[in-house]
Formats: sequence, structure tokens, C-alpha cells
Amino acid sequence: MIVRTLIADRSELSLIGLRSILSDVPRVELVGVARDAVALQAMIVRHKPHVVLMDHTAEGFGAQAIKDGLKRSRNTRFVSITPAPSTATLLAAVRAGVTSYVRKDCDVQEIIDSVTSTADGTKFYCGKVLEVLRRASVDVDRFMEEPMSCTPVALSDRECQVITMIAEGKSYTRIADALNLSSHTVIAHRRNIMQKLGVNNTAAVVLYAVKNGFVSPNKFLFDQAV
Repeated sequence: MIVRTLIADRSELSLIGLRSILSDVPRVELVGVARDAVALQAMIVRHKPHVVLMDHTAEGFGAQAIKDGLKRSRNTRFVSITPAPSTATLLAAVRAGVTSYVRKDCDVQEIIDSVTSTADGTKFYCGKVLEVLRRASVDVDRFMEEPMSCTPVALSDRECQVITMIAEGKSYTRIADALNLSSHTVIAHRRNIMQKLGVNNTAAVVLYAVKNGFVSPNKFLFDQAV
């Protein structure tokens, strides 16, 4: 299969380098280059790429660009390629729906493999990125074995705040006070979250929070009422 690939980055040097690397790969067809999120979304609609190779940390992009792109083309998969990511940066990309993640200082073959493997339906995370996940208490073996979804769950910023506090064991009252909301509104957010996740109990919500890096397992306070 020829892999239609779109590159997205702000740095001209990075764009030149990635084009040079991928242009010599027989399986890869470069369909465009996007230098900001607006151009990226337009190109996703126009070209329906199999893979977007993107630095979501570059100015003008952000993890939200991944979510928006997946909404526009459910068969497109994202590979993040960034400088050494912080835990927050990495988990933001994972939560947004990125399939694979490599660093800009990876070997050329790793970068190529990240694109072709992702197109073939396999997650590809370089060793240094996996180490960041391990330090964040993510079960890497289980994470890598989980099947990919073409329809990632899209939670609002407020829902992300609520699910984090639920996973930390905070009561509705404490969540409401912290977010300046009514308890009724917090309960409504919880109901919406459960509907989006397709679950029917708080334990499943907490499990989702663990698996998707909203909180570290060693910070949970299960002894509080939820």
C-alpha cells in the first residue's frame, strides 16, 4: 500500500529534513506540507492522508490539532515527532489520539518505520518515548498491545478536569468547589463522560483515567467518597 503522508511542522529545517528522509521511501507519497493548524486541517480534508507526521508542540499546532484532524478524517492516523517530550506533552498527544510517537533525534530508519508501521495499523513508539511513559506509571506492555481506535474519545477541557478529579477520589462537592460549579453540573459532566466512554460505573471512569494518563496511579485517593 502506498502511504499518503502529510508533514506538519513550523520549522523549515525540520520540514526539509523530513521531506528528504521520506522522499526516498518507495511506499511513501508526500501529499503536502502544513505550517500551521489551519493549513493542516484543510489539507487533511483535501488529501485524506493515511498518516500525518507532525510536531504538535510547534508554534501554531498543539494537541488539539490532532483531535480536529481525526474528526475530519477518521482513517487518518497521527505520528507525533517532537524534541524530547515532557510527560505532560507526551500524554497530551496520547489523549488527543496520536497513534505513534518518535523524537526528532531518532534514527532515520525509526522515523521511516514510524510512518509505515502506523499506516499498517501498528503503534510505533521509540524507546526513549516509552521510557517517559514508564516514568508516568503507564503499563507500557499493555498500552502497546491495545488495539487502535479510529474514533478516539473527545473530552472537553472541563470534562478532562472532572475526570481527573474523579480519578483522584474527590467528591462531587469538592469538585464543584474547586471548579466553581454546582454539584448538579458536576454530576451532569460525569454522566456525559460515562456516555462518551461507553461505561456505566465510576470504576470504569477511573480505569480510563489511569490508562490515558490523566493522573498517576500512585496519586489516587480511593478512600474518599466519589
